[in-house]
Amino acid sequence: MRDHPRLPTSPGFWRSPLRGPWFTSVLGLVLLVGITVLFVTGLVSYAAYNPGLSRVNDQTPDKGILGFYLFAWPTGPVWLYRLTQGVHVTLGITLVPVLLAKLWSVVPRLFTLPPARSVTHALERISLLLLVGGGLFEFTTGVLNVQLDYVFPGSFYPLHFYGAWVFFAAFLAHAALKTPAAVRTVRRRRDEPSDLVTPRPEAPTVSRRGALGLVGGGSLLLFLTTVGQSLGGPFRRTALLAPHGTADPGGGPNGFQINKTAAYAGVTAADTHEDSWRLVVTGRTGTVRLSRAQLLQLPQHSASLPIACVEGWSTADQWWRGVRLRDLAALVGYDGDPPDVFVESLQRHGAFRRAALRANQVADGRSLLALSVNGEELSPDHGHPARIIVPAAPGVLNTKWVARLTFGDL
Repeated sequence: MRDHPRLPTSPGFWRSPLRGPWFTSVLGLVLLVGITVLFVTGLVSYAAYNPGLSRVNDQTPDKGILGFYLFAWPTGPVWLYRLTQGVHVTLGITLVPVLLAKLWSVVPRLFTLPPARSVTHALERISLLLLVGGGLFEFTTGVLNVQLDYVFPGSFYPLHFYGAWVFFAAFLAHAALKTPAAVRTVRRRRDEPSDLVTPRPEAPTVSRRGALGLVGGGSLLLFLTTVGQSLGGPFRRTALLAPHGTADPGGGPNGFQINKTAAYAGVTAADTHEDSWRLVVTGRTGTVRLSRAQLLQLPQHSASLPIACVEGWSTADQWWRGVRLRDLAALVGYDGDPPDVFVESLQRHGAFRRAALRANQVADGRSLLALSVNGEELSPDHGHPARIIVPAAPGVLNTKWVARLTFGDL
């Protein structure tokens, strides 16, 4: 029955003349480079959250040795996270046509019988299951996260993190076995006998190079309709496939992108009214409570910084003005090198209502408790009455609607 031409287990069932080692090898080598960059930028993105600093920053508990590479995230250059996460998201979307074409090119092997000819063959098939399943899982959850569609069970962070390690381990094993042969095949520019070459080819409608051009064109189209969300400014209008790719909300100085509105966060006008809101600052010498008017009487500083989020979108540089975090630390007994800070928001629900920043972030003179942006008081959706802005930090660490700052070693 397996040789019946109407069954997918038969080599004659798969009749496309495009399939073959050369076509598969070219796609595989592109993925070898692209997925490696994706994995590295993904690890960098995780490090940017300073997950070793506080459990509120770490959405992937019990990482153990998988966190071996973690380091204190720097504050410069200010566009660092904007670049690394922009590359991660844009490249991931750009590679979707390549991944699908690669899977299409080897789909006959999924139906090979018998399923396992030996123990070694069985282990290889299991590794391929992890490779294919892991790849589809990582790309699917990544694209859904970019689109803000959290339809999968559980939190995106641990699912994507642990899934990445499983997928990349299988990917490395596969690459070690197949890359030398793939390079030789591409250099020869012709196919050798293979189970991917159909014994009953249909008449070709496009050449293999034409098919590669079609895949490349699809990737280019996705790139052009996605990359604008990371570039910001006028390029944002070109990001047709990104949830933040349309025109900036509203107008005026506060007319730039946001993820969460005040209404979504449950922050009301009563919470932020000047008669009721106070910033509570706690440290070595005790606690002080400051109204917004009192904060405005402290020395004011400015910084030109973007906001960059895990979904890959970012703003152009905005001109923020407020009180330096290190000056607030000095108010509660930290006159020298300031310590870490634990930030709490008025936000009532949702992730990252609280966040922790490292001492190097607090010490940077561009790290502010911002009170205004682009010469105007913060709007409610941008964090009025006060928000954190830190150079090179992921957007979720730039806490809005700040209610309390606790300085000290975390």
